[in-house]
Amino acid sequence: MVSILDDIEGAPKEPTTNGQERELRATETQTPSNAPIIPSGNKGIPAKPGAQKDEKISGAELKKRAKAEKAAKRAQSKQEQPPPSKHATKNAKSENRSQRDTIPPSPQQVPPKGQHSKTGSASATSQKPLQLRPGQQQAPTAEHEPKTGLQKLAFVNHLYGIPRRTSIAGAGKDVHPSILALGLQMGSYIICGSNARCVSTLLVFKRVIDAYTTPPNNSLPRDLTLHLSAQIDYLKSCRPLSTSMGNAIRWLKLTISTIDPDTPEHQAKTKLSSAIDNFIRERITVAGQVIAGSASSRIQDGDIIVTFAKSSIVERTLAEAHRQGKSFQVRVVDSDPLSEGQNLAIALANLGLRVQYASIHTLSHTVQGATKVFLGAHAMMSNGRLYSRLGTALVAMAAKDIDIPVIVLCESIKFTDRVALDSIATNEMAPSHELGFHGTDVNKPGDEDDWRSASNLMGLNLMYDLTPAEYIHMVITEYGSLPPSSVPVVQRLSTNT
Repeated sequence: MVSILDDIEGAPKEPTTNGQERELRATETQTPSNAPIIPSGNKGIPAKPGAQKDEKISGAELKKRAKAEKAAKRAQSKQEQPPPSKHATKNAKSENRSQRDTIPPSPQQVPPKGQHSKTGSASATSQKPLQLRPGQQQAPTAEHEPKTGLQKLAFVNHLYGIPRRTSIAGAGKDVHPSILALGLQMGSYIICGSNARCVSTLLVFKRVIDAYTTPPNNSLPRDLTLHLSAQIDYLKSCRPLSTSMGNAIRWLKLTISTIDPDTPEHQAKTKLSSAIDNFIRERITVAGQVIAGSASSRIQDGDIIVTFAKSSIVERTLAEAHRQGKSFQVRVVDSDPLSEGQNLAIALANLGLRVQYASIHTLSHTVQGATKVFLGAHAMMSNGRLYSRLGTALVAMAAKDIDIPVIVLCESIKFTDRVALDSIATNEMAPSHELGFHGTDVNKPGDEDDWRSASNLMGLNLMYDLTPAEYIHMVITEYGSLPPSSVPVVQRLSTNT
């Protein structure tokens, strides 16, 4: 293009007559729009190949001139066609609306009921419901779902997470029936307590392993781990895993990974089943017996033992001391909403012990005259703090205030390398409707469910709290008695063995 312009501008200019002007105009109208234009004096005249140019023009200048011409054309077109007035646009819009309202759509344009107007795909509500088996109940729809709880608090919003599963609807096809039953029992607190949940999980995993078959072109160590992950995810959806369950699951996956892929399937299953039995016996059963024997030796005749809620290892310790013929009294402090201490008080009373059952509201009077406080544990943190049922920290604080030794009974399987500073960053949030008001209605009488949807009522149902290490006098484990600061040492020993 630059060469053509050079030829044109370099040619000598001749005067033009009226006839020549007509010819130039005719050629200008016949020339296509993309033909090069002379940027000098004769604007709008198409370039001729034989012309030459005296001065050279760069490509950037040509672009600037082209942009200026486009801007001039746009300004000229706007001046020739003035914009319509506001009244005209309003009238046009009203006419279009009236036409849409008056003209009915054709039968071809109207989509069938329940079908998308553009894609034509049928919606979920238009499909026929699946036929249910005899005796099977249909899951509640979104319109008839039960109220799940009170309003949520913003500062603990990270603890709510996904609502707990309350039925087997929507469970994966790979989930074993025993896992389905176990998850529902844990979610409804039929199986409650860290040790009970851990043992039940391992025993159910034995059934899962026995029913497992390695797919073709796969190895058992790799595929069985993935198969167990589906079972674990279902248990998590019913209730968060306890610390002991997490340690046991990590141990089981590590044991599976050490199996030789060339080992026959039945031998590998037998090896895993025996390993699970040994783990339960050594880390939970025998460990509990050792802790109970060590802790019971610290109980003397005439002691008044205070405990909180229900702990299986504390119950075993008190039963062992009673079996040894020692005479002492037990005061069980309990709190809502689970009220687990009632089961402990009934079990100890059936053994023949003198038991006093008290609510946590009377804690300041209950600890008066006590000699020792025995507490169970959900987990022992790496910084020596006790993570246990909500209300444990209050009992330990009240006992420490009047110089009563607080003794924690905990197996090493509950030790963790995590560090916790408060009960807000990490905790388990139970459904707020479990709090209940025992018949009390905050909205209006006669309507028992309206209190759950009160806009000015917020529910906070934490399951655990954190007891500082300075409130704990001693921690008794199967490795012996130690201060809270030695928890990381025991955690490393239990992990390496």
